[in-house]
Amino acid sequence: MTIQTPTLVPAFDVAKVREDFPILHTQINGKPLVYLDNAATTQKPRAVIDSQVRYYETLNANIHRGVHTLSQRATDEFEGGREAVRQFLNAGSTREVIFTRGTTEAINLVAQTYARSMLKAGDEVLIGEAEHHANIVPWQMLRDSHGTVLKVVPVNDAGELDMAAFEQLLSPRTKLVAIGHVSNALGSINPVASIVALAHAAGAKVLIDGAQSVAHGHVDVTALDCDFYAFSGHKLFGPTGIGVLYGKAELLEAMPPWQGGGDMIRTVSFERSEWNDLPWKFEAGTPDIAGGIGLKAALDYLATLDFDGAIRHEQALLAYATERALKVPGLRLIGTAREKAAVLSFVINGLHPQDLGVLLDSQGVAIRTGHHCAMPVLGRYGLSGTARASFAFYNTHEEIDHFFAALAKACEILA
Repeated sequence: MTIQTPTLVPAFDVAKVREDFPILHTQINGKPLVYLDNAATTQKPRAVIDSQVRYYETLNANIHRGVHTLSQRATDEFEGGREAVRQFLNAGSTREVIFTRGTTEAINLVAQTYARSMLKAGDEVLIGEAEHHANIVPWQMLRDSHGTVLKVVPVNDAGELDMAAFEQLLSPRTKLVAIGHVSNALGSINPVASIVALAHAAGAKVLIDGAQSVAHGHVDVTALDCDFYAFSGHKLFGPTGIGVLYGKAELLEAMPPWQGGGDMIRTVSFERSEWNDLPWKFEAGTPDIAGGIGLKAALDYLATLDFDGAIRHEQALLAYATERALKVPGLRLIGTAREKAAVLSFVINGLHPQDLGVLLDSQGVAIRTGHHCAMPVLGRYGLSGTARASFAFYNTHEEIDHFFAALAKACEILA
């Protein structure tokens, strides 16, 4: 008999990683910063910060058509960011990677181009009950202007998408399913692979809002076979103002451009204009050049990490925080799905979330309070807002201890 030695998985070195993030060593109100607002935006590693300084100090020039050296260098670095995104998502081509200002603009781009040109009155768009406003409002606008029908898949008490209801709502009239990969308000991870397969079997296309998922797990758009995937750089340790829409090339080719101007054209006369090739057809005007370069720096940084270890570390943080939360008198968790990303959303009997947020801030702890741009799903729980602590791989168990100590003090003050 052969005895196999168990494979030992090394612990994720969070202390070493924290050294890469300068802001984590600052103080707020005389206390060490405990940053637990990562679902709103993530902090930036030194590599990303340095990339922004380096661009403006040594590369600053407009890109693409310039023949001078600075322009060519800036173009190469910006387009290098597109290739980094392609690799990160495992897209088939850089032609399928459109730079936007963020997830919101990416979703609006699909609504204003694909949906307006391909859908007609009576066609149905299917979304989930726990969607961010950015994945609700564009489809309401489409409904109001074009007569499409907006249908909503409910979630259960745990915050999980009701897949039986999803299958029942799918019909030959369903032309587009727009669904969040991870809920920012609840942390629930939706079964997007199953959603894509079911939607395609019904003849519908699928847009996935990946704003909350890209920092917390591997995303492979080829394996998912989704038609569109959107995310924001600032939630992936990159700069604000830069985001991505992935789209299958055949769909992007068939879609009209959204905005007109420089870079999205090949030729212009007063009689007609001819559109540029993908991906530039959807990138009118000077883009966020520094942002694209910074996003590449963020992706390059992530590639140096043990990302699987980072995911395990985040899940351990969530489990620990959940265990601690269940022991707080009067605390109610909002979102208890079996599959969750690192989000802890809660209310405490008799206490307003904003009051909790202010008192936690006085102790150096940064959380998010309010409706989290997800009013409909909070309304489903009879709430107008929650307190939300959200974790990243640079957070620690000690920070969670600090958070709960600060929460206990806040509860004492507000009692």
